[in-house]
Amino acid sequence: MQRLVGFLESRAGWRALAAAFGLGALSSLAMPPVFAVPVLLLCLPGLLVLLGRAGSWKRAAVIGWAFGWGQHVTGLYWITYSILTEAERLWWLVPLAVPLLALWMGLYAAIPAVLAVRARPGWPRVLVLAGGWVLAEFVRGWAFTGFPWNLLGTAWAFSAVSVQGAAWIGVHGLSLVTVVLACTPLLGRRAMAGGLAAIAGFAAFGAARLWPAGPDPLAVTLVLVQGNVAQEAKWREESRVPIFRRYLELSQEGVEAALRERPGTRTVVVWPETASPFLLADDPEARRIAATVLPPDGLLLAGTVRGEWGPDRRPLRLFNSLVAMGPDGVITATYDKSHLVPFGEYMPLSGLLPIRVIRGGVDFGAGAGPVAMPLPGLPPAGPLICYEVIFPGAVVGAERPGWLLNVTNDAWFGVSAGPHQHLATARLRAVEEGLPLARAAQTGISATFDSRGREVARLGLGETGFVLSPLPEAGEATPFARLGLWIPGVMAALALLAGWLGSGIRRNDSGGQVVLPTVQVLPTSSQ
Repeated sequence: MQRLVGFLESRAGWRALAAAFGLGALSSLAMPPVFAVPVLLLCLPGLLVLLGRAGSWKRAAVIGWAFGWGQHVTGLYWITYSILTEAERLWWLVPLAVPLLALWMGLYAAIPAVLAVRARPGWPRVLVLAGGWVLAEFVRGWAFTGFPWNLLGTAWAFSAVSVQGAAWIGVHGLSLVTVVLACTPLLGRRAMAGGLAAIAGFAAFGAARLWPAGPDPLAVTLVLVQGNVAQEAKWREESRVPIFRRYLELSQEGVEAALRERPGTRTVVVWPETASPFLLADDPEARRIAATVLPPDGLLLAGTVRGEWGPDRRPLRLFNSLVAMGPDGVITATYDKSHLVPFGEYMPLSGLLPIRVIRGGVDFGAGAGPVAMPLPGLPPAGPLICYEVIFPGAVVGAERPGWLLNVTNDAWFGVSAGPHQHLATARLRAVEEGLPLARAAQTGISATFDSRGREVARLGLGETGFVLSPLPEAGEATPFARLGLWIPGVMAALALLAGWLGSGIRRNDSGGQVVLPTVQVLPTSSQ
């Protein structure tokens, strides 16, 4: 650590910004699928060292921005795959999309940097950085419809034991704890020993929550179907029938396996987001054919596009939907996605921007928000289409469902870190809400987690097939499920308050400028 401090303290000008960018890029390795969490013991202390040499809040903001830029350039690289699916039309976005998006996302890292640099070095600055980081995550999850992807607390999702803290403090609370623990190397051996004790406590808490095993699952067998359809082939006219046939055949095989391996249970077939190339809500013949794969008491939950049509059969509005359908081909429930993806499902400022990313020029309409979707003979489901699952504290509506269902088309992400990151956020929502979560993904990763985040079933990335899973029973509402973002919000406020109360900020008499001492590393011996 002494060598790192010495190296970073010698950085000035653009070299300090380059160091901040590099530390941010390195920090993304703590995210899925790598989960190299120890890199944060270098990256976050390194950021504090650079902030200690900033000299002004403006310089600190730029250093924080550079750190965030590096973190998101490497953490969001997989977005390029979605552009390459239509490279002949959007090729010009390939070198621009991720760097520019990351540049914007990096702005949020400037918030904790500015707050931290005005606090006294040592534990006050660490607490202010942690509280400011959570504040920035809140803003990132809300501003411009929000994009809370790869929140720092996601680094805890590498196992069922490590993620249990989310039931009490949510992923944002885990982010705060992560910043504090990662910065202990700057505070000396006692602080590091305290950090290790805190980690051991989290592990003990997680193990206790997972023992004994949960209750027996419900008498329901989920057949999660993964068609593994490449995005560039998905909407071609000549591909529609083969894709539909693939889902029918896989569903039939899955139903037969469910009846054979789990007799006496009800079979529920789940298709991913927009799996059907035919609009099931508007196509009675497609529904009739799809219903043939279901047993007499079966149910199909299928992702499909739904339309509202004008007199000339032109679409007035389209919806990204999930429909529930019985063996008679009758749709019993419909959910329309409410949290739409900017530039993917609708064009922000479409009347002002000169570009049109969405093919066909028709925006998707938004549904009513999180609901408990009634299902005949089953606990109500909380449907979450695609990235709706990444919003902590916003996946359950007024009525608590019996389970969460995430259908998604991760074919956009290719074989990259994106599907792994998406899966980790889904696991966090299960733990936060105390609800089992089933996930059907077009190209993977399809999986089921119980109400405490234990993996029940999985079908890997890029595989074609189905996976059978029991439907776990819902757990009791967790503290986070009851209080939501108030818990990490209060934690962040207390950290900021404690950091400021512990700061000896001095101002000179002439210009009112903050006098910022450099970061000091405490001696490694016990004091």
